[in-house]
Amino acid sequence: MNEPVSKTTQETGDAPGQQVFVVDDDDPQRDSLVWLLESHGYTVRAFSSARDFLAVWDENLVGCLLLDVRMPDMSGPELFEELARRHSALPVIFITGHGDVPMAVSVLKKGAADFIEKPFSSEEMLQIIGNCLVRESEEREHRRTRADTTQRLAQLTTREREVLELVIAGKLNKQIADVLGISIKTVEVHRARVMDKMGVSTVASLIRRVVSAERQEAQG
Repeated sequence: MNEPVSKTTQETGDAPGQQVFVVDDDDPQRDSLVWLLESHGYTVRAFSSARDFLAVWDENLVGCLLLDVRMPDMSGPELFEELARRHSALPVIFITGHGDVPMAVSVLKKGAADFIEKPFSSEEMLQIIGNCLVRESEEREHRRTRADTTQRLAQLTTREREVLELVIAGKLNKQIADVLGISIKTVEVHRARVMDKMGVSTVASLIRRVVSAERQEAQG
């Protein structure tokens, strides 16, 4: 039976739906990791090979992947590259030996979330996992917000988009009317429709939402 979730685990993440996926061909190490994580309240799914994990992978998995570097048939880095080709958003934490540190630096540059060097302490592993899950949850929320904002922007008419851009530029209704050659009353109508379609009630919220989505888009 699992022990109660500790306060530390609750504070560091493990949001609803998140799972920790462990891929390691070393049976004792894999079992030890599963026991450690489950005893601290995490939901864990373990696999003895990279191909076993790929057989169940889909783009809706959330949480993080704890991945050993050296495995037969398909290594950790090879699985990481395959997931990248599939545009997986699942963050990857590598388990490395001392001689694998240069490789760990390389995969970090390619987008891996973190790595931990063997032998590691339980506290170190739990800290890395917890931090990773917090970041994953935040990044997933950012992606959701960006997708929602993009969808809402697509619903705006050409004129509403013009009004939106001028509002974001700090123009007053009278100035917008002069720029677009329409009446102030018409500007007010378009502006109200923009606010409604974007799901906001203040100009500050509108600007924050649009600018944030544009910044995230620029960052990829």
